[in-house]
Amino acid sequence: MSEQFNQQKNHSSNHQSEISTYVPLPFNVSYKREFIAGLTTFLTMSYIIVVNPSILSTPGTGLPFQAVLTATVMLSFLCTMLMGVWANLPYAIAPGMGLNAYFTYSLILGQKVPWQTALGALFWSGILFFIFSVTPIRSYIIKSIPMTVRLGAAAGIGIFLTFIGLKNALWIEAHPVTIVTFSHWNWSSLLALLGFFIGAILWLRKNPAAFLISILVVTVCSLFLGLTHLPDHYFDWPDFKTLFFQLDLWGSFHLSLLPAIMSVMLTDLFDSLSSIVGLSKTSGLVDANGDPKNLKQALIVDSFATGLAGIFGTSSGTAFIESASGIEVGGRTGWTAIFCALFFLPFFFLAPILQVIPGYATASVLVLVGFMMFSQSKEIFNLKKEDALCAFISLIIIPLTFSITQGLVWGMVFHVIIYFFSGRRKELSLGNYIVASVGIGLILIQNNVFQF
Repeated sequence: MSEQFNQQKNHSSNHQSEISTYVPLPFNVSYKREFIAGLTTFLTMSYIIVVNPSILSTPGTGLPFQAVLTATVMLSFLCTMLMGVWANLPYAIAPGMGLNAYFTYSLILGQKVPWQTALGALFWSGILFFIFSVTPIRSYIIKSIPMTVRLGAAAGIGIFLTFIGLKNALWIEAHPVTIVTFSHWNWSSLLALLGFFIGAILWLRKNPAAFLISILVVTVCSLFLGLTHLPDHYFDWPDFKTLFFQLDLWGSFHLSLLPAIMSVMLTDLFDSLSSIVGLSKTSGLVDANGDPKNLKQALIVDSFATGLAGIFGTSSGTAFIESASGIEVGGRTGWTAIFCALFFLPFFFLAPILQVIPGYATASVLVLVGFMMFSQSKEIFNLKKEDALCAFISLIIIPLTFSITQGLVWGMVFHVIIYFFSGRRKELSLGNYIVASVGIGLILIQNNVFQF
């Protein structure tokens, strides 16, 4: 009898997953608890509202701060709301750290890709992400990318962010002989150091607004010292004209941008998976097999956050690991995400105030987030030499080339080569060979071996 019931239950759940991905919201919850959880998550991740426009509006990109701010708030509000309403999960969505740096410094400034074309590449990445999320390809890709490469890439992105943070903090500068060197310190770099200590201490004391407080203190000190000035007006209407629907779809549909499209998709996929898996374990939102609940729905929302980023005019959105702070105070349902999403709305109108915040005020956040991502490298030291070497390749190539693409591609290729010639070829799967072959193809394309 129980066996028959289990078969019916499995058939029912499989049938339901095939015909619908909507997960209804519960209404028998403590709205006070979910509200507090949503507020806590927002305070923990709210730094992205300032940091993301600051990165994307770096001189030379052509992206204005106010327009990126509008796009950032719109994407965060809409996709976090969608995560709550449709997937019934307490996870917040916003432009991801690492991907925004890659979008700015590698694609636009490094490869000289026009921002309209770069936004188009994000859109196509979102389309690929969506296809992979709703088909078995998702699990096949996940199994085919070595864990060593994922660990190395995460740590490498951490160093990447830290390097940018040190540069924005005016602690380091270019040098013709040593490549980089310490800068001559001034009030700005000293304030950046102050912000780092404030952010680090508050973060270690588990203050949910640690990064936000750090940014505010440095900005106030900067105003007091006359390094920056208050705006003529404090509020303004959001800018929905400059960047919205300005992506170049057909210009980005080019073979030369395929490595970037694949890189954004894979990085976003791994980033989302690692965040969702970690958050599901923290919250206990797992199924009978220990897998994250509503994973398919969560990844579909994440794919929307990538595609919509290209349409709105910002970098790719992803599930934020900072959602753990809201989970720690009791958030367990989509209501947490809904309340968190609502807190983004006032920032549509605060662009003049937020533009006062100098780049060195947000630099410490980049360094601290870089540390959090780099902390995953501790697992590398427990690996076998072959695995550790593959992880190291990904880890070191990303910051030294300013390219997540290069780190992922070379890591996957090295994994197959090292395993094949070190006596571990039997551990390689067909998927490993396919992924490595794709990686070699991307390398050749990026180096203009094929001319179309």
